[in-house]
Amino acid sequence: MTFRRILAQFFLFAGAAAAALAQTQPVELQPQINLPFRFVAYGDIRFTDPKDTDASNPSARRALVQALADVHPAFISISGDMVYHGGNADDWKVWDKETAVWSEGKIPIYPALGNHEFYGDEKIALANYFKHFLYLQNNRYYSVRAASTLLLMLDSSLDETSGPQGQWLIHELDTLPADVDFVYIVLHHPPYTNSKDMLLGGGHSARHPEQALAQMLEERQSHTRARFVVFAGHVHNYERYDHGGVTYFVSGGGGAHPYLIERKPDDPLFGKAVNYHYLLVEVDRGKMKITMNRLELENGKATWTTPDSVEIAVPAAMPAKAGQ
Repeated sequence: MTFRRILAQFFLFAGAAAAALAQTQPVELQPQINLPFRFVAYGDIRFTDPKDTDASNPSARRALVQALADVHPAFISISGDMVYHGGNADDWKVWDKETAVWSEGKIPIYPALGNHEFYGDEKIALANYFKHFLYLQNNRYYSVRAASTLLLMLDSSLDETSGPQGQWLIHELDTLPADVDFVYIVLHHPPYTNSKDMLLGGGHSARHPEQALAQMLEERQSHTRARFVVFAGHVHNYERYDHGGVTYFVSGGGGAHPYLIERKPDDPLFGKAVNYHYLLVEVDRGKMKITMNRLELENGKATWTTPDSVEIAVPAAMPAKAGQ
């Protein structure tokens, strides 16, 4: 084989490899949103047959769906477990029916995959998922650039800090545009939780992959102007933590049967076992406010309270490192 032919084959192979990489590059969604704006984050709804009140509370999830529509958010971010069985077409029909008010209001939905999206035959389950979110273009992780914010939507059935997803995430964090004030990392499994796998009534401990993700985020936060915020679910309750400059939310109160959380007396939700809720995120230039909106159902009547909120601001500039 001549040198010219070898060289030609090399460039052919390189071109094919580059094309394959381009085809697998996660989609970057860029909705037209201006400051100020607000969006909603929540998860663990488990849309399914309303007769199955063990898997999910149909009254709570419907009240939450309507409340979200009434907020008129720029978009809704869901941290997984939208349906009870991803492979069951009937559960997705319940999703279609009960979230019709979102479709009518033309509210964009940005979902992250939860473990229940994979229930049943995985190929069928994923086909059901992507059929409902065609704009994801079969991407299991992707980004959304909304004004001065960036959402990084992860698939926590894959490792978040290694492999293709981990490489993509690290690249996104290390090449943030200068005008990004807030980075929201949305995934299903939480890096921090007071829940435990063996708790009576159900629960989930934090896993090693998400703990590694938290360590990576906190290390980068120390030298990043943009503020990192993590929205997770999986634990069917509400929790908020601050570690290493990163704010972590567990927002799994979308309707799935509740999990108990051990709370200290200074916790704003001390004594409240069931916490169906959503998070309202209000974003302005250089600052934002995140408020937990808690649902209480009594005799079919919805009552709303806001027991927890936090304001986060972006520093004007990062302090100079020692020696600079």
